[in-house]
Amino acid sequence: MVSVLVIDDDEPTASIFSQMLRLEGFQARMATSADAGLVEVEQHPPDAILLDLRMPLVDGLEFLRRLRARATRQATPVVIVTGDHFIDDRTLAALDGLGAKVRFKPLWIDGLLKITSELLASA
Repeated sequence: MVSVLVIDDDEPTASIFSQMLRLEGFQARMATSADAGLVEVEQHPPDAILLDLRMPLVDGLEFLRRLRARATRQATPVVIVTGDHFIDDRTLAALDGLGAKVRFKPLWIDGLLKITSELLASA
């Protein structure tokens, strides 16, 4: 079964995304902070990650830097799913350089499944 990790500091969002993925046959796990996400990555290595950009303490960009620093996670497909439509060019370039795609909230089930399928196809 294909596994997807959803990391979002907004617990209802993480829960809804995870539930939608499970209904479509994915094994979905969730974390509500970047640090918890890194623990999940080590304990249950995902096939793909859906990641919020704006989180307190450690944001999505720093999570991605830490993830890519791990030799076994350099190729894990990641999509940034954010409600922030005003991401500066420097941050976009950094995300791109770390191999992450960026998509915007809100996402309905069709969009979530399309993004997840694209991620897995790129793996």
